Amino acid sequence: MHATSRSLRRPAVLLVLLLALGAALVLGRPAPARAEGEHVEPLPPIRLVLVTSGLTWQDITAEDTPALQCLADGASLGAMNAASITERSTQRQGEETLRTGWRGLAAEAPRAAGIPDPPTDLLAQLPGGVLDLDASSEDPTAVIDQAVSALPADEDGTSQNAPVVVLDLGSVPATGAPGREQAIAELDSRAGALVTAAGGTVPPAGGVVTGDGSADCTSSLPRTLLVSAGYFPDDGGVPGSAPRDVETGAVEAPGRSMLQVALDTGAPDLALTSGSTHQSGVVILTDVAPSILASHGLPVPATVPGQPMAMEPVPDAQRLALDRTQAADRLRQAEVPALLSWAGMGAIGLVILLVPRLARRPRLAAVGRALAACAPLAAPVGLAAGAVPWWRAEHPTLALIGVIWLGALPLAALLLLGPWRRSRMGLAAASAAIVAGGILLESATGSRLQMGSPLGAQAMIGGRYYGISNHLFGLVIGASTVLLLGLCARATTARGRVARVLAVGAVVTVVCVAPSMGADFGSMLALVPMFGLLALLVSGIRLRPWHVLGLGALAAALVGTVAVLDWLRPSDQRTHLGRFVDSVLDGDLGAVILRKLTENWEMTVGIPGLGVLVVLAAALSVVVLMPRRTGLRRLAALDDAVPASRAVRVAIVAGAWLGFAVNDTGAVLVAGALAMWLVLLPVALPDPASARDGAMRSAT
Repeated sequence: MHATSRSLRRPAVLLVLLLALGAALVLGRPAPARAEGEHVEPLPPIRLVLVTSGLTWQDITAEDTPALQCLADGASLGAMNAASITERSTQRQGEETLRTGWRGLAAEAPRAAGIPDPPTDLLAQLPGGVLDLDASSEDPTAVIDQAVSALPADEDGTSQNAPVVVLDLGSVPATGAPGREQAIAELDSRAGALVTAAGGTVPPAGGVVTGDGSADCTSSLPRTLLVSAGYFPDDGGVPGSAPRDVETGAVEAPGRSMLQVALDTGAPDLALTSGSTHQSGVVILTDVAPSILASHGLPVPATVPGQPMAMEPVPDAQRLALDRTQAADRLRQAEVPALLSWAGMGAIGLVILLVPRLARRPRLAAVGRALAACAPLAAPVGLAAGAVPWWRAEHPTLALIGVIWLGALPLAALLLLGPWRRSRMGLAAASAAIVAGGILLESATGSRLQMGSPLGAQAMIGGRYYGISNHLFGLVIGASTVLLLGLCARATTARGRVARVLAVGAVVTVVCVAPSMGADFGSMLALVPMFGLLALLVSGIRLRPWHVLGLGALAAALVGTVAVLDWLRPSDQRTHLGRFVDSVLDGDLGAVILRKLTENWEMTVGIPGLGVLVVLAAALSVVVLMPRRTGLRRLAALDDAVPASRAVRVAIVAGAWLGFAVNDTGAVLVAGALAMWLVLLPVALPDPASARDGAMRSAT
């Protein structure tokens, strides 16, 4: 047997053991205790659901909305993403979601969205049924009296024959739209009338609830949910337009979308969360139907995307909900200027390093290398910027810029003053280590800093709220392979290079895939083949087709194992890894694959410029693998000096495009991975003069 092949046995066994140990540790970690579980008596079932649209936590104050504030003072609170199949979702769409648990409208959703059509009314299975009422009619007092009379007479609301009352309190135009203040006042008036009709007391405007019984809004009602189910009224706030015109984007609705209000009077002074978000103070509209069913002890279909809402203790639940709302809203204007204010220096550095006339000047080239190496440091800082409440500032964009710079400057000092600064390869590898390490550390510790961060979970988009999203995964694989380029350059033996690849690969894979950390299903399908391929290439073993097939089979087996282990956990603790198993068991594997492929294609061709970027990335992937044929003399000289250089580039190209193929937003993954290489590879390149001399020597 080949000596190098024998040398691979121990590292390969070590890799498998590390993956198994990591999976056992993270899957065996108990979920944090929920405040709801601390109650001696279980919470009563939900009996009343108050529905509106366009209401945000910025609208609720003791001065302007005393009734709504009184309800909030006795409830658990959260900011809610009410997006539907379209970004401009109306209350009509949201009300269907309340009944079905799926983002609606199902009849207008593309087949690839995976939304059942016709939709199933999940609430129809409630023992007492559902009573739908509309308090925004011409006679709201009569409707409110009817709602109160339908509520259970017993104090704990456990009457099995009583229906769940869904009461529409009326819509509020979106933020910035005309008539908003008057609509909020009318909504608060209806909420106050409901509380009064049920026997409660509403404080006067500007009044303060002291807990002495002078204002009691929640104990007079059974357990109640108040949810803002859409961003706009049914007509989108555009008189004369049909709901579908706004929902499809044919008519532009005034104002802008923001996170909405959600509160649950089951327990006071707590923050709402759910297994959908794993974030305190943030829930999704699809969580409402599962919450109603779970409160009545009814099973929630495993394929429904939402999870029952839970409650967590926080210092100030309303402040947290308001922070989530403001951060999501102000991030849209602040994130690009903030990141470019720091990362833009990389463009200057690249110009210096890639223009031969400038790169031949030693001092100027040293400045270019420093600028280019420091530019990616905006990524880990941009992921953790939510730790500082920059959105509360009078000028949030300037505040976020300050946070990025204050966080990146210490990292830049560490990068430029450490011993690795003496080597070009060391400088690039150190920058990559900081980027990859920062992203992985944030995910490994529970993704607590992503909310309100430029590169973190975007609550308004409604995608991933925790773990490693595809853009972060692209940055991680790009940075980790640049790090391995530096580590392999210092290794003197094939065994040393293989050991470095497997060690870095094990750490990255465990953090990216573990459900309690990165929870990224597609990452293992790309990471195991990528790192396995690189280990084979740097070992000296001749690559065979069965090697590639074996790595693919190993990746599929490992991700399947982790998904099943996650599926074995309680449903409210599962991530989308475990829910994928539910889809397979339900016979929806083909639909899931089709949906992923469709979303990937639609994003690539639908977002302006992204398709062009993918084409350029494909061309660049080919060019960097053939430096001599394409005239990249400096890159060819690097290959001569560091034999592992080409092997690492083969691995990152394979990993990036495999990640593109197995993820629903693969384009952003490829962009992130290649961006890291475009910025950091020039840092490690030899000077133009030395590259030309090396080419001349090889020619003679």
